[in-house]
Amino acid sequence: MPTITARIERTPYETHLTTGTQVIVADEPADVGGGDKGMKPGELLAGSLAACTVMTLRMYADRKNWPLDSAVVHVDYTNDPVTKRSLFSIQLILNGDLDQEQRARLLEIADRCPIHRLLQNPIDFDTILVDDARLGATSSIELIS
Repeated sequence: MPTITARIERTPYETHLTTGTQVIVADEPADVGGGDKGMKPGELLAGSLAACTVMTLRMYADRKNWPLDSAVVHVDYTNDPVTKRSLFSIQLILNGDLDQEQRARLLEIADRCPIHRLLQNPIDFDTILVDDARLGATSSIELIS
């Protein structure tokens, strides 16, 4: 996977995410000082799960030659700061001439997409401070998030 780069300049909260070939704009809504030019970070996270889920379903149905016309996933993401627990509520809509067995199997497959699996596992972070981005030099300060 390519490195994702986020860049923010002086426009409040407007952030450009790039892979080198793709660009996505993230932002905050106007009521908190942003320009509402893109999804909020939590929405992007939920969007990653939604996109991965429907892509996984498409790949599986195509491999099985099942008549899946379309798959729609609605993802709601909430985070409880008191319990420090996150919840992704997923609603799945499968369109096509699928029998009950195929529908049940696709429901199982939905929970096996790579992003779903990644979010279920413990996650570690390794954050370092880079003094000069052009040189790639790092400082001796390491932040563990």
